[in-house]
Amino acid sequence: MFKSIVKSFLILILSVSFAYSAELYGTLKKIKDKGEITIGHRESSVPFAFYNKQQKPIGYSMDLCERIVKRAEKELGVKLKRKYYAVNPKTRIQLLANGTIDIECGSTTNNLTRQQQIDYAATTFITGTKLLVKKASGIKEVENLKGKRIALAQGTTNEKAILKINDQKNLGIKVINVKDHAEGFLALDTGRVDAYSTDHILLYGLISKAKKPSDFDVVGRFLSFDPYAIMVRRDDSAFRLIANSELSDLFRSGEINKIYEKWFMKPLPDGGNALNVPQTDLLSAAFEAQALPY
Repeated sequence: MFKSIVKSFLILILSVSFAYSAELYGTLKKIKDKGEITIGHRESSVPFAFYNKQQKPIGYSMDLCERIVKRAEKELGVKLKRKYYAVNPKTRIQLLANGTIDIECGSTTNNLTRQQQIDYAATTFITGTKLLVKKASGIKEVENLKGKRIALAQGTTNEKAILKINDQKNLGIKVINVKDHAEGFLALDTGRVDAYSTDHILLYGLISKAKKPSDFDVVGRFLSFDPYAIMVRRDDSAFRLIANSELSDLFRSGEINKIYEKWFMKPLPDGGNALNVPQTDLLSAAFEAQALPY
């Protein structure tokens, strides 16, 4: 009789534990209930997330997010409709935090200040702030911009880095605020500014799409350290685990190298020029370090 009671009690405990562990919350519950996931993306962050000629968002980050979505579908046992929502540096964090988008797939730096509002999956790229200028300008470093004009996207780590050095060195650089990389490049191309500054890899992406790539150059030392990662909502460990599980599989298998090759070393799928930016030793080490075991 006692053994029977104990057995029944254990079965009850295991049933409750299983039900609790299987209970969905946060992003996973939302996307399963709706049968849809909203993917936030950038419009001109080549090669991470940008529009192709058919106005479809494509890129390195978009490929990684698609793998994460497929992993979520497998875990949930449902087919999810993809809904795409364009974001920019000023809106991306708020739109993720308030539930408008469910994941952000672009070129966003992971830092501790932003983690007060949102969270991140594993690091997928490492870059830093540099300057894009016209070759004929003679500008080589940020100090050469003294008294000149620079375009900066508001709400970026690059804006913060440039403003800091501008104050520290009393350079008197005039800042022209732009909403995104496309507007920043246009300001440079049309002579409204003497430089546009963002992460160096994005500057190479802008050059690859320019009508006359040979007119432009990426110059200067790195002015910041920017590890990119896919954004997810804060306090949503279940969805973050799915994202990190898929990314760890890509890192461990080496498949991440094929995806990298596609977007950084080959001509872009929509006909753009190849960036020809090999993996750095630091990025390769990051991939290895994040290939977490099961």
